[in-house]
Amino acid sequence: MRSRVRVSDGRHLMVERQGDPRGRPVFLLHGMPGSRLGPAPRGMVLYQRKMQLITYDRPGYGGSDRLPGRRVRDVAEDVGAIADSLGLERFAVVGRSGGAPHALACAALMPDRVTRTAALVSLAPRDAEGLDWFEGMAASNVLAYTTAAADPDGLAESFISRSAEIRRNPVRLLDDLRRELTDSDRTVVNDAGIRAMLLANYREGLRTSAYGWIDDALAFSQPWGFDPARISCPVMLWHGVKDVFSPVGHSRWLAGQIPGATAVLEPAAAHFDALSVLPDVLNWLLDEREAETAVC
Repeated sequence: MRSRVRVSDGRHLMVERQGDPRGRPVFLLHGMPGSRLGPAPRGMVLYQRKMQLITYDRPGYGGSDRLPGRRVRDVAEDVGAIADSLGLERFAVVGRSGGAPHALACAALMPDRVTRTAALVSLAPRDAEGLDWFEGMAASNVLAYTTAAADPDGLAESFISRSAEIRRNPVRLLDDLRRELTDSDRTVVNDAGIRAMLLANYREGLRTSAYGWIDDALAFSQPWGFDPARISCPVMLWHGVKDVFSPVGHSRWLAGQIPGATAVLEPAAAHFDALSVLPDVLNWLLDEREAETAVC
């Protein structure tokens, strides 16, 4: 089911709900660039698990209005508005890659509503004390985030040009990444089904503009607007040790900040391996032993 949800400042967000509409709710927050059409289990799998999965385009992506100058913390208001529109009081949240810091924001800022949170291949805050933020990071991402901090207009110009090329041919983004992919990532991306899903995701995310992508990069290059140490609900951090797009040191740092967080660090895995673990993560998020009692 697709809908447009209006938030308090008048913006509209494009929302997709899959699976059992009476099932237990999970918000899945997409990567960067991305959209509500990003990788997710099929609807039948969700029905079998009595689960409803809610995805939406972050501001500036796909069918959602832009929010200029947004910070990571601003996601909480949008997710809360979507949950209200669907009549959901409490829910779990999972974010992958660029969606992971936003999932942590929901946990920190909606303690009465979020039951469990999972952050897959997350970045840490740019101002994380004691973390070498760029250690182990691919050159393309180092350049993007360095430019975002030093020359936001230059970053916007670059991403607008790249987005126009990707709209014409979404394979371009995967081709651009290919030289930096690990062997593990290449195996995942070469799967025909996953590749088709990723291409549809990128095409929709950049369909109207590059500003969702631009605003994500800018948001990750400044303080998030909340303290991960204040998260008190169960949190899983999953990371492939070979990840070069979001280096594993970021999840190690987060694990040291979030009280009681479970860190799953897979030695042989990389960035795109997070796609294959999503079904198991969804099971963890809806663990029946704690679904009725766990709150942030």
